[in-house]
Amino acid sequence: MPMPRDSLAEVPDEALLVLYANGDPEAARLLTTRLLPRVLGYAGRLLADRTEAEDVAQEAMLRLWRQASEWRQGEAKVSTWVYRVVSNLCTDRLRARQRRRSDALDDVPEPADGAASAVAGMIEADRMAALDAALASLPDRQREAVVLRHIEGMSNPEIAEILQIGVEAVESLTARGKRALAAILSGQRAALGYEEAE
Repeated sequence: MPMPRDSLAEVPDEALLVLYANGDPEAARLLTTRLLPRVLGYAGRLLADRTEAEDVAQEAMLRLWRQASEWRQGEAKVSTWVYRVVSNLCTDRLRARQRRRSDALDDVPEPADGAASAVAGMIEADRMAALDAALASLPDRQREAVVLRHIEGMSNPEIAEILQIGVEAVESLTARGKRALAAILSGQRAALGYEEAE
Protein backbone atom coordinates (compact mmCIF):
# COMPACT_ATOMS: atom_id res chain seq x y z
CA MET A 1 0.00 0.00 0.00
CA PRO A 2 1.51 3.35 -1.05
CA MET A 3 2.40 5.78 1.73
CA PRO A 4 1.39 9.48 1.71
CA ARG A 5 4.06 11.73 0.22
CA ASP A 6 4.59 13.75 3.43
CA SER A 7 5.46 10.60 5.34
CA LEU A 8 8.08 9.65 2.72
CA ALA A 9 10.02 12.92 2.80
CA GLU A 10 12.28 11.82 5.66
CA VAL A 11 12.58 8.17 4.65
CA PRO A 12 16.17 7.10 3.77
CA ASP A 13 16.99 6.25 0.15
CA GLU A 14 17.44 2.56 0.93
CA ALA A 15 13.96 2.32 2.48
CA LEU A 16 12.44 4.17 -0.49
CA LEU A 17 14.00 1.63 -2.84
CA VAL A 18 12.48 -1.23 -0.84
CA LEU A 19 9.10 0.54 -0.84
CA TYR A 20 9.35 0.90 -4.63
CA ALA A 21 10.18 -2.80 -4.95
CA ASN A 22 7.04 -3.51 -2.94
CA GLY A 23 4.89 -1.54 -5.38
CA ASP A 24 4.94 2.07 -4.09
CA PRO A 25 5.29 4.39 -7.13
CA GLU A 26 5.46 7.49 -4.91
CA ALA A 27 8.65 6.15 -3.33
CA ALA A 28 10.16 5.84 -6.81
CA ARG A 29 9.19 9.42 -7.69
CA LEU A 30 10.72 10.77 -4.49
CA LEU A 31 13.93 8.75 -4.89
CA THR A 32 14.24 9.90 -8.50
CA THR A 33 13.75 13.52 -7.42
CA ARG A 34 16.55 13.10 -4.87
CA LEU A 35 19.07 11.23 -7.00
CA LEU A 36 18.60 12.20 -10.65
CA PRO A 37 19.84 15.84 -10.47
CA ARG A 38 22.96 14.73 -8.59
CA VAL A 39 23.88 11.87 -10.91
CA LEU A 40 23.10 14.00 -13.96
CA GLY A 41 25.44 16.72 -12.71
CA TYR A 42 28.15 14.17 -11.96
CA ALA A 43 27.85 12.54 -15.38
CA GLY A 44 27.85 15.97 -17.02
CA ARG A 45 31.12 16.89 -15.31
CA LEU A 46 32.77 13.63 -16.32
CA LEU A 47 31.57 13.62 -19.92
CA ALA A 48 31.29 17.35 -20.72
CA ASP A 49 28.31 16.45 -22.91
CA ARG A 50 24.77 17.10 -21.64
CA THR A 51 23.09 14.60 -23.99
CA GLU A 52 25.45 11.79 -23.08
CA ALA A 53 25.14 12.70 -19.39
CA GLU A 54 21.35 12.43 -19.64
CA ASP A 55 21.66 9.01 -21.27
CA VAL A 56 24.03 7.83 -18.54
CA ALA A 57 21.84 9.18 -15.72
CA GLN A 58 18.78 7.51 -17.23
CA GLU A 59 20.61 4.19 -17.62
CA ALA A 60 21.89 4.35 -14.04
CA MET A 61 18.37 4.95 -12.70
CA LEU A 62 16.99 2.09 -14.83
CA ARG A 63 19.63 -0.22 -13.39
CA LEU A 64 18.65 0.91 -9.90
CA TRP A 65 14.99 0.08 -10.53
CA ARG A 66 15.97 -3.35 -11.86
CA GLN A 67 18.07 -3.91 -8.73
CA ALA A 68 15.27 -2.83 -6.35
CA SER A 69 13.71 -6.25 -5.74
CA GLU A 70 17.11 -7.72 -4.83
CA TRP A 71 18.36 -4.77 -2.75
CA ARG A 72 19.86 -5.78 0.58
CA GLN A 73 19.70 -2.95 3.06
CA GLY A 74 22.84 -2.27 5.02
CA GLU A 75 25.30 -3.48 2.37
CA ALA A 76 25.67 -0.18 0.50
CA LYS A 77 24.08 3.23 0.32
CA VAL A 78 21.79 3.69 -2.69
CA SER A 79 23.54 6.94 -3.63
CA THR A 80 26.96 5.30 -3.50
CA TRP A 81 25.76 2.42 -5.65
CA VAL A 82 24.27 4.80 -8.25
CA TYR A 83 27.43 6.94 -8.37
CA ARG A 84 29.51 3.80 -8.96
CA VAL A 85 27.22 2.82 -11.86
CA VAL A 86 27.50 6.34 -13.31
CA SER A 87 31.30 6.24 -12.98
CA ASN A 88 31.45 2.95 -14.83
CA LEU A 89 29.07 4.07 -17.57
CA CYS A 90 31.02 7.32 -18.05
CA THR A 91 34.32 5.45 -18.22
CA ASP A 92 32.87 3.19 -20.92
CA ARG A 93 31.67 6.18 -22.93
CA LEU A 94 34.96 8.04 -22.59
CA ARG A 95 36.87 4.98 -23.81
CA ALA A 96 34.50 4.61 -26.76
CA ARG A 97 34.86 8.31 -27.51
CA GLN A 98 38.65 8.01 -27.60
CA ARG A 99 38.44 5.05 -29.97
CA ARG A 100 36.34 6.94 -32.49
CA ARG A 101 37.92 10.37 -32.02
CA SER A 102 38.39 12.16 -35.30
CA ASP A 103 38.76 15.65 -36.64
CA ALA A 104 35.36 15.54 -38.29
CA LEU A 105 33.57 18.82 -38.84
CA ASP A 106 30.77 17.65 -36.53
CA ASP A 107 33.22 17.68 -33.61
CA VAL A 108 33.99 21.39 -34.04
CA PRO A 109 31.97 23.43 -31.54
CA GLU A 110 29.43 25.90 -32.82
CA PRO A 111 30.57 29.53 -32.75
CA ALA A 112 29.43 31.43 -29.70
CA ASP A 113 26.28 33.51 -30.01
CA GLY A 114 27.27 37.15 -30.41
CA ALA A 115 24.32 38.43 -28.38
CA ALA A 116 25.34 40.74 -25.56
CA SER A 117 24.72 39.57 -22.00
CA ALA A 118 25.52 40.79 -18.52
CA VAL A 119 29.22 41.03 -17.73
CA ALA A 120 28.83 38.91 -14.61
CA GLY A 121 27.10 36.20 -16.61
CA MET A 122 29.88 36.22 -19.16
CA ILE A 123 32.57 36.01 -16.51
CA GLU A 124 30.79 33.12 -14.79
CA ALA A 125 30.33 31.31 -18.11
CA ASP A 126 34.03 31.79 -18.87
CA ARG A 127 34.97 30.46 -15.45
CA MET A 128 32.76 27.40 -15.82
CA ALA A 129 34.08 26.74 -19.33
CA ALA A 130 37.66 27.02 -18.07
CA LEU A 131 36.90 24.68 -15.16
CA ASP A 132 35.17 22.17 -17.44
CA ALA A 133 38.09 22.28 -19.90
CA ALA A 134 40.60 21.87 -17.08
CA LEU A 135 38.62 18.97 -15.61
CA ALA A 136 38.44 17.35 -19.04
CA SER A 137 42.23 17.44 -19.28
CA LEU A 138 42.71 15.44 -16.06
CA PRO A 139 43.15 11.67 -16.14
CA ASP A 140 39.78 9.95 -15.70
CA ARG A 141 40.29 8.75 -12.11
CA GLN A 142 41.59 12.14 -10.93
CA ARG A 143 38.64 13.89 -12.58
CA GLU A 144 36.18 11.49 -10.94
CA ALA A 145 37.75 11.96 -7.50
CA VAL A 146 37.89 15.77 -7.77
CA VAL A 147 34.31 16.06 -9.04
CA LEU A 148 32.95 13.71 -6.36
CA ARG A 149 34.86 15.48 -3.56
CA HIS A 150 34.73 19.14 -4.48
CA ILE A 151 31.65 19.47 -6.66
CA GLU A 152 29.39 16.69 -5.38
CA GLY A 153 30.61 17.19 -1.78
CA MET A 154 31.12 13.52 -0.96
CA SER A 155 33.39 12.22 1.76
CA ASN A 156 36.58 10.32 0.99
CA PRO A 157 35.15 7.00 2.28
CA GLU A 158 32.09 7.43 0.02
CA ILE A 159 34.34 8.19 -2.95
CA ALA A 160 36.50 5.17 -2.12
CA GLU A 161 33.42 2.97 -2.23
CA ILE A 162 32.21 4.47 -5.52
CA LEU A 163 35.58 4.17 -7.23
CA GLN A 164 36.33 0.86 -5.50
CA ILE A 165 39.70 2.01 -4.19
CA GLY A 166 41.16 2.79 -0.77
CA VAL A 167 40.66 6.08 1.08
CA GLU A 168 44.38 6.87 0.77
CA ALA A 169 44.13 6.42 -2.99
CA VAL A 170 41.19 8.86 -3.04
CA GLU A 171 43.24 11.39 -1.07
CA SER A 172 46.13 10.98 -3.49
CA LEU A 173 43.94 11.27 -6.59
CA THR A 174 42.18 14.34 -5.21
CA ALA A 175 45.44 16.06 -4.23
CA ARG A 176 47.05 15.37 -7.61
CA GLY A 177 43.90 16.49 -9.41
CA LYS A 178 43.73 19.75 -7.45
CA ARG A 179 47.41 20.46 -8.13
CA ALA A 180 46.91 19.79 -11.83
CA LEU A 181 43.83 22.02 -11.96
CA ALA A 182 45.69 24.82 -10.18
CA ALA A 183 48.57 24.54 -12.66
CA ILE A 184 46.21 24.51 -15.66
CA LEU A 185 44.15 27.45 -14.44
CA SER A 186 46.98 29.57 -12.92
CA GLY A 187 47.77 31.33 -16.17
CA GLN A 188 44.13 32.25 -16.68
CA ARG A 189 43.49 34.12 -13.42
CA ALA A 190 43.42 37.61 -14.96
CA ALA A 191 41.36 36.52 -17.96
CA LEU A 192 38.81 34.91 -15.63
CA GLY A 193 38.53 38.04 -13.46
CA TYR A 194 40.39 36.76 -10.39
CA GLU A 195 43.29 39.21 -10.36
CA GLU A 196 42.92 42.19 -8.06
CA ALA A 197 42.94 45.60 -9.69
CA GLU A 198 46.22 47.48 -9.26
